Amino acid sequence: MDADGPAPPCVCVLCGLPAAGKSTLARSVCGVSAERGWRCAVLPYDELIPEGAFHAKVARDGCRDEQEAQTEWKSHRQALLQCLDQALTGAKPGVVGEPPTPAMMDHEAWRRCTDSLSLGGDTSPLLIVLDDNFYYPSMRHEVYQLARKHSLGFCQVYLKCPVESCVSRNQRRSRPLPTSVILEMSKRLEPPNPQRNSWEKNSITLNSDCLSEMDIKSLLEFISSALSNPLIQVEDNTEQKEADRLKCAVSVVHQADQVCRRLVSEAMKTARENQVPPEQMRFLASEMNESKTKFLHHLRTQYLQELPVIRGEDIDVHHVVKTATDAFEKDIKEILFETLRNGHSR
Repeated sequence: MDADGPAPPCVCVLCGLPAAGKSTLARSVCGVSAERGWRCAVLPYDELIPEGAFHAKVARDGCRDEQEAQTEWKSHRQALLQCLDQALTGAKPGVVGEPPTPAMMDHEAWRRCTDSLSLGGDTSPLLIVLDDNFYYPSMRHEVYQLARKHSLGFCQVYLKCPVESCVSRNQRRSRPLPTSVILEMSKRLEPPNPQRNSWEKNSITLNSDCLSEMDIKSLLEFISSALSNPLIQVEDNTEQKEADRLKCAVSVVHQADQVCRRLVSEAMKTARENQVPPEQMRFLASEMNESKTKFLHHLRTQYLQELPVIRGEDIDVHHVVKTATDAFEKDIKEILFETLRNGHSR
């Protein structure tokens, strides 16, 4: 932007479990921002993205097709960021990002958001709050890259909340999520970690159960610092390595998930062929899915973090996936063996 133009906006990423209080916090932040003379635009993903985008399909034996559901949700998230990118590129009177097809995003909700995104002649600071779960670092890194592309301020707020409180709050909603969704996300959630990811250094954690007015004021000071220190597009080898590592990690996890689903499917087929009773089949499916979830979480948070931080194309992804999934295959065979043994002993 020109030196005489408006100050760069700041993007604030809210992350945390469903019903952790992110939307309530967003409203509070906007209210206090107005008192400071800032404009505030909240992008609530739950309103912008169609409700059915993250409805996991139920496959045979009760196993959810999680990878398909995550892929569909990812495409909607990326469409939203593309719209925001367009809005920031054409941020002048009467020019806003055009939303994609209605199947990808709610047009009316997007129009409401863009009313406050257009900069026009208003030079007051603009705070853009992204309200979603953002439970993986890769999801947050996409926003960071967008902020750096436009030289915006960038910060992250992790709203920490016990999973029991989230479940309780969710049940009081008019349209609650299935409790299983919250429990599953609590296993996958990876809060901002500045020690591991240098780009997450501008992050703050707030406790949802005891949020005070002083916390809100401290948060506004935190955001004010981000507004005053926008990101700069620079050649940074460290950032490139981190981006390559994340890209490689996503590829490994995707392929490992495909292998795990195949192994679970084959194990369930073997159980059916051995005439395992329906009740035991349901228990077996649940146990295998739980094992898969734990394995993929360990893969993301520990195993992949121990890989050398080098360019993604230098890593033999197939070898990494094979080495990692061999251990999971052993666990699945042990679970199946115990099920078959118990079935035959009756």
